[in-house]
Amino acid sequence: MCDTCGCNLTPGNEHLLRPGGRLAHTGEGREAVTVLESLLRENDHQAAHNRAHLDAHGVLALNLMSSPGAGKTALLEATIEALGGRYGIAVIEGDLETENDARRIRAKGVEVVQIATGSACHLDAHMVHDALHHLDLAAIDILFIENVGNLVCPAGFDLGQHRNVTLLSVPEGDDKPAKYPVMFRAADLVLLTKTDLLPYLKAFAPARAERGLRELASAAPLLPLAATEGEIGPWLEWLHAQMAAERRPIPAAPPHHHPHPHPPLDGP
Repeated sequence: MCDTCGCNLTPGNEHLLRPGGRLAHTGEGREAVTVLESLLRENDHQAAHNRAHLDAHGVLALNLMSSPGAGKTALLEATIEALGGRYGIAVIEGDLETENDARRIRAKGVEVVQIATGSACHLDAHMVHDALHHLDLAAIDILFIENVGNLVCPAGFDLGQHRNVTLLSVPEGDDKPAKYPVMFRAADLVLLTKTDLLPYLKAFAPARAERGLRELASAAPLLPLAATEGEIGPWLEWLHAQMAAERRPIPAAPPHHHPHPHPPLDGP
């Protein structure tokens, strides 16, 4: 992963290697190995700090990972609409460049912090730490972290999240769990997105995708959805369960709230 492509060094952690930084000097003869190991260790330390900070404010943090175009932003848009203000939601958006996705989320009335990673193909805990300082955590129940589109490197970096959610879209093919085992093994939930395309992409077999996931010894649920069609009921139920598991209170629906056409969070 990043040990070979070099993207362990990010805009979030480069200060550690600058003159005066904690990792500015390394052991003789092992500079590259020492730097990589130290950066990962520092990342894990920062991630633990992030998680403790989120826990202190009662915020559930979800790390959304997928290849580019799998539907992370569309899922967030549909989720924000479906929840109808029931939870305080904020989003951290990770992309190499542009604020395209952040603008889409802001249009839904949700607070969002954009992280431009430059050449780094993943977010790291230091980037997330900086973003947290731009959010009012006291007003947030769920923090969605939309990671950079990439099925390799994001899985190797703890951000301080509580759950990993990996999206697999129908156009990508059903062999992705087998081809990218680190990403799918790290998932607490796998969402099969763009299922409305299944009638047209007949080569995709959901059962084959799930078999690849189970062959990784993963017990993560595999839930189908079509966000652009509003078909996200199982995902909302899973969110409800995670909030309950973390013992976070579930707010009552706001006054005069009109029921959403999707299945309610409470379920049957």
